[in-house]
Amino acid sequence: MSLKLNTVIRIGKAMKYKLLVVEDEPEMLSGIADNLEFEGYEVDIAENGEIAIEKLESHNYDLVISDVMMPKVSGFDLVKYMKKNDIKSGLILLTARSQEIDKVRGLELGADDYISKPFSLREFLARVKAVLRRYSNQKNIAINESSLKEEIAFGIVKIYPKTWQVFKGDVEINLSHKEVELLLFFSENANNVISRDELLTNVWGYQDLPTTRTVDNFILRLRQKIEPEPSQPRHLLTVHGIGYKYVP
Repeated sequence: MSLKLNTVIRIGKAMKYKLLVVEDEPEMLSGIADNLEFEGYEVDIAENGEIAIEKLESHNYDLVISDVMMPKVSGFDLVKYMKKNDIKSGLILLTARSQEIDKVRGLELGADDYISKPFSLREFLARVKAVLRRYSNQKNIAINESSLKEEIAFGIVKIYPKTWQVFKGDVEINLSHKEVELLLFFSENANNVISRDELLTNVWGYQDLPTTRTVDNFILRLRQKIEPEPSQPRHLLTVHGIGYKYVP
């Protein structure tokens, strides 16, 4: 079943989260907003990426749901803007383009999920709830015992969970929110072999990504940023045929 304006399905009771929906197709925008409001969410709308940026500059949202193919400011541009400005909202991208490379690009830029149109309303609402659940866990990261630490050592790198800052020696390095999440997850599972599927489930939050290359690409970039010799990693080790292991 694809999304329709007059189709409303209730899946459980939503907490009072504030969402921003960005879509340049009026009927799709109205349909998404109506269904989310029916679920109990507080919903704001933007008819294009430029309006979305204006709203993000003056409001805080728990989740942004954005179309990819929009004029002037695309969904990908919106992801880059949120990353550049350290906006911690969750982000779901919607698109009619189903090519794997587009999905991988969106996820690698920092999106939390990527849904191809037409999509099942029930699945869409379930994915919204999943991203918000992960966002809440991240937002309240101080509840996690390891994250209560002022500083977490990761080899020669130091992570400051409360501010999401990462330093290599005395130099702050620029990591995406997802890259920091990966480091924190590895630090909590030091010396354990972790499969790519486990990383996808625990860091990205779902198991049905089209490819595990997303994980490999993130690990490659992290090694370039944190390892003394990226070509001969000391800390983020590959376990062939399985996944990765962090060695302090």
